[in-house]
Amino acid sequence: MTAPPIAPPDARTRLRAFATVHDEGHEGRWALPGTLVLRTIAIAVLAVLLAGGLSAWLVARAAQQDTLHRLVDRQTDEVEAIARLLSSKIEQSQRVLATVAEGITPAMLESPEPLDGLLRQGLPGARFFDAMQIARQDGRLSLQWQNGRPQQGGELEPQERDQLRRTLLEGKPLVSGVIGSGPSDGRVMFTLPLHRADGGSVAGALAGTLRLQSQGLLPPSMALPARADSRLVVFARDGTILSHPDPSRVLGQVRDEPGLAQVYERALQGGQAVVAGRGFSEVLPEHVVSVAGLPLPQWLVARVSDSRSALQPLAGARQVGAWRAAAAATLVALLAAAGIALLAQPLARLCRRAARAAGPGMPDDAPWPSGRGEVDALAHACRSLIDERRRVQRRADVLQDHFQAVLDHAPAGIVITRAGGLEVVGLEACRMLGYEPHELLGQPARMLYASDAAYAHVGRRVRAEFEAHGAFDGDVCFVRKDGGAIWARVLGRALRDGAPPDAASTVWMLEDLTAAREARRQQNWPAGHDPLTQLANREAFQQRLHTLLADRAQRPFGAPPGHQDGAPAPAPDAQDPAHAGEPAEGVMLFLDLDHFTVVNAIAGHDAGDDVLRHVGRLIENQVRHVGWAARLGGDEFAVVLPSCTIARGRAIAEQLCAAIRAWEPWYQGRSYTLGVSIGMVPLDGHVYDVTAVLHAADMACYEAKRAGRDRVEVRALARGEGSGTP
Repeated sequence: MTAPPIAPPDARTRLRAFATVHDEGHEGRWALPGTLVLRTIAIAVLAVLLAGGLSAWLVARAAQQDTLHRLVDRQTDEVEAIARLLSSKIEQSQRVLATVAEGITPAMLESPEPLDGLLRQGLPGARFFDAMQIARQDGRLSLQWQNGRPQQGGELEPQERDQLRRTLLEGKPLVSGVIGSGPSDGRVMFTLPLHRADGGSVAGALAGTLRLQSQGLLPPSMALPARADSRLVVFARDGTILSHPDPSRVLGQVRDEPGLAQVYERALQGGQAVVAGRGFSEVLPEHVVSVAGLPLPQWLVARVSDSRSALQPLAGARQVGAWRAAAAATLVALLAAAGIALLAQPLARLCRRAARAAGPGMPDDAPWPSGRGEVDALAHACRSLIDERRRVQRRADVLQDHFQAVLDHAPAGIVITRAGGLEVVGLEACRMLGYEPHELLGQPARMLYASDAAYAHVGRRVRAEFEAHGAFDGDVCFVRKDGGAIWARVLGRALRDGAPPDAASTVWMLEDLTAAREARRQQNWPAGHDPLTQLANREAFQQRLHTLLADRAQRPFGAPPGHQDGAPAPAPDAQDPAHAGEPAEGVMLFLDLDHFTVVNAIAGHDAGDDVLRHVGRLIENQVRHVGWAARLGGDEFAVVLPSCTIARGRAIAEQLCAAIRAWEPWYQGRSYTLGVSIGMVPLDGHVYDVTAVLHAADMACYEAKRAGRDRVEVRALARGEGSGTP
């Protein structure tokens, strides 16, 4: 392969100069702000408009409240003045009646003629009232005048008689309630007791009657002007209307008056006292009501105004003010938007420059926009990020080259899958399967299996293994490109790349087992191997260990296998320079699982068998390159490391403890913690007896369990203890 052609220096210089001039030409042009600045402008404009609208509303509301307050104050003053005026009229009527009473003596009560003459002499006072009556002590009338003239044989109404009797009994001036049944017949009676000369007992009573709409009491002009938006109403405590702009409403009920009815029901009928001469006001949704009381006749004066009509003059001014406020707010909002857009120009140019830097065609040394404050800091950060990106890209290229070298030269087949597809395939895996790399990349993993049923079966196995062990270790049959079957030992583990579980990547290691499976078909293979773990069984292990010890018995102590007399011996443990001074005769490990019975008792024997299979594969993976492993029976395993020093053998034993301790199987919704106790026996040159070695290793394992489990204990055979004839 040849390198791609490189542009001559002058061409690159011209390209960089063109890009620089092109970018600098953009620096002076108006740049459209980004979405963040546009959102800021929108928020600023909205804030100004809201502030203007809120200010206008607050001003209008304040003006409305001020108008209502002035209306309330004016109405309150008005009803208080009218209440004082009516009180003065009542007092004036009582004084006129008292003036007439001064000339009446007890002797005149028995004779109508002197009384008639007296009233004629005081004609102005007598004509003040629409009707006058003089009653004796026994309640009989001595004289009755009607409209300034004597009236013979007239009868009083029951209310008038009751009023005279009360005056005779109580001996004090009284003012009656409304007498009469119609608006034109309504009247009020003023009574005054007539005392004897000694000032003691009551000799009689003097009464004067005024019509409600008379000039001396409640003339019709009092309720004027009759406006549709305001009413002046005088009513009694019991709710009877005494004066109204509409004469037909006189002697009606306050409960039928809009606005006033609510105040009457809530305040007056609710027991709220009305101080004579003092008024109060209430603002209702549609009315402003002011009420003041009179002291003696228990009357009340009320002014009811339509609040909407009172606020009508403000509507036009409010509309004009709203338009002006809207115009001012719009102008301020536009100015604010223009100001923000102008201030954001350096940031907009920086964003445009950063966007171009991310794409192709922009030279690395093209200038960056400048500005004050944050823009300079962001430009510096962008330059730093671009430099870091280049460094990261270079490192990524190197790592990619390393990864590709691993894929091309690794002795094991490497495959990475994601979501059921082949994402990465190494050369060794391609050779095993008979494909070229480009024929497998991106293809579904299903193409490597003989049928859908086989693919589904392997999928179930993988899911079960991942759920129980967090990884997969098993034999799988694949189909080559030429249609032939190939068995491989597959080790799989999920990659933690942050993707969802159903889309996570999984790395697989493939080892060709075709020859090994062919060997298993030999007639003598099952006799020497454990059917559950596929490891050597006890008999095969003892035979192989016996062969090893017998070979050592035929050579000098410390000599390597194959030593002949007179041949120089190499340095011991050449594979472990750190322990070069120790003899490399090997060690034997006796392994007994801790807490295995718990899994068998709770999860069942199937789970126990699965644990033994997994532990067997785990042990084989750890020692396959330095020794061999066997299952002795139950949960006991053995490992022989022929050429290891004691230190290295102990290190491998510690690795086995750590590997089994880190594995937490999961069965039936529960996790289990396992461990392993290991007894180690050095295979010195004087050790020849297999039984003694196994017994010593078993005792060392027993000591490890007694010492707390999950640990390694070393037990050396005494010289002569295992020196029996091999």
